[in-house]
Amino acid sequence: MKGFTLVELMVGILIVAILATAAIPIFRGSTDAAKWSEGKAIMGTMATALRTHVALNGPSSVGTPTLAELGILPGVLDGAYFTGGESGAGDFSWVINDDNPLDFLITATAPPGITKPSKITLNARGRWTITP
Repeated sequence: MKGFTLVELMVGILIVAILATAAIPIFRGSTDAAKWSEGKAIMGTMATALRTHVALNGPSSVGTPTLAELGILPGVLDGAYFTGGESGAGDFSWVINDDNPLDFLITATAPPGITKPSKITLNARGRWTITP
């Protein structure tokens, strides 16, 4: 009679369970990174809108412009995982600190369903800051 013994089957199942336990956190991180790519794309759109706003309005542009002032229609910043809205009302906030030289900050906070990172920030120089 040929086949596996019960002990051999149990060892095989144990090895598969250990590998699955190690792989789940790795896949979870990849899923969160993919979701954050949507948030970063929206932040890039915001950065372009803020640069355009400052170029058109000059010194009066310092502060927190509304979506209408930036030329963004309501709902355009909504994605599958992130929601837009006025600065601070959704998952995003932005502020123009200075217009000479241009200095702004866009922040996205993780919505429910995304565990890491908790916040990502984009400044006028295109530098990303990740808060764990």
